[in-house]
Amino acid sequence: MAHTGNLGDLIDRSKDLDKLALIDLLDEARPRRLTYRELDAEADAVARALAGRGIRRGERVGILAINRAEFLATYLGIMRAGMVAVPVNHKFPRETIGFILADCDAKLVFADAERAPMVPTHLTTVSFDDAGAQGYTAFLDHGPFDTVQPADDEVAMFLYTSGSTGRPKGVPLTHFGHLWVIRTRGRGADASAHRFLVAAPLYHMNALAISKYALWSHATIVLMPQFKAPAYLRAIADHQATWLTSVPTMLALILQEKGLLATLDLSSVKVVAMGSAPATQALIDSVRATFAGSRIAYGYGTTEAGPTSFGPHPDGIPTPDLCVGYPLADPEVRVRLVDGDDYDADQGVLHQDNPARMPGYHNMPEKTAEAITPDGYYITGDVFRRDANGFYYFVGRADDMFVCGGENIYPGEVEKMLERHPAIEQACVVPVADEIRGQKPAAFIVPSKGAEITERDVKNYALANAPPYQHPRHVEFMDVLPLASTNKIDRKLLTERARKWEA
Repeated sequence: MAHTGNLGDLIDRSKDLDKLALIDLLDEARPRRLTYRELDAEADAVARALAGRGIRRGERVGILAINRAEFLATYLGIMRAGMVAVPVNHKFPRETIGFILADCDAKLVFADAERAPMVPTHLTTVSFDDAGAQGYTAFLDHGPFDTVQPADDEVAMFLYTSGSTGRPKGVPLTHFGHLWVIRTRGRGADASAHRFLVAAPLYHMNALAISKYALWSHATIVLMPQFKAPAYLRAIADHQATWLTSVPTMLALILQEKGLLATLDLSSVKVVAMGSAPATQALIDSVRATFAGSRIAYGYGTTEAGPTSFGPHPDGIPTPDLCVGYPLADPEVRVRLVDGDDYDADQGVLHQDNPARMPGYHNMPEKTAEAITPDGYYITGDVFRRDANGFYYFVGRADDMFVCGGENIYPGEVEKMLERHPAIEQACVVPVADEIRGQKPAAFIVPSKGAEITERDVKNYALANAPPYQHPRHVEFMDVLPLASTNKIDRKLLTERARKWEA
């Protein structure tokens, strides 16, 4: 095996290094193309430069940018140097970005020009867009680099997830565990001829995992800076993408582009992969009609335990459309459904364990103890059911969390943010169904005494203080929020009331 044990060193140098590794669509009109040789050299140049700065093995380095070639090269280079890559959700407000960079104790941050001002001023920032002495091009130290060989339990990256506490939680993930993900995904398959279209953000497990799999497979990545439906469709046609990676929301949006769909040749598509959020049968039927003859792969994963616990049925039974698959026949993969005291339920909360599982949340022992059982399972909080053939289906969240366009929304977080507005006394956020995004937030608001506030004020405040997907699409003002018998807000009653808006 030509691959080493470092997650940043995925390129097989025994293969054709002049093959196209990456088509970067940061400038759609003038794509940047990198061969495997060029991407490899750029990742080495990042690693050499970081090592030359005196940043030590195991220390954290942040990345705050939209998708681009430099993001991937930097991500690989940080890990090659034995440091820990921390891709940061650039949709978070400045305060949350500052919290994450402080929590992980970042020693340096790579950023693009638009997001560099979000980095706290005491941190060294290397801007991808700065052509001067402090910029990325000047930072690179070209030349060979001996990749650091990590121990099996050595951490490669932190991904931050948003917890119901309102503070993102740092999830350390190991080299060994995520190389296991790639190799498990690639077992018995040859994806080298594929062109993977990646438009989901690289701070998210979905896009990162598929990009690493593509590089390990010696395939080609077509990388979009961010998702926009017309540009996504043009990218398929212009660059002959064969493997689409997406969340269901993205597919729902491209299917609305009827005029564009009618004019483009999308026949290159062989695989449509979706995950990170629930899908509907109607969506899958439409995808199948649009990309005739393609295989539809509907996956499930978590940041804390990786994207690879399920696969095809061992008896060759075809996987049903809305099913995430059958538990992998791997002694290192353990899944169970837990309903109260029943640890082998046909419907219950999914517990999972595999080599990709995090060792525990960064600096949060109490949260770790809540999330990982004494026998080593991660408690996902997602409810699944198992059918007679042993296939698993996602049912919903055990708690109040809901998913809007592939992004997890915890109502408590949004409520806390809204209640920071001086004119808002109390807020309760519930999901309402949405054809495009799966679900979207609606808010019931009790204004502060004597205060005046409009629906537009609430929405503008949310857009200014939280990621766009968290802003409530519907707002209803109330004198008082209804209480359940426990003296807690009757969320169920408000959810039912919000359903009337769906019509």
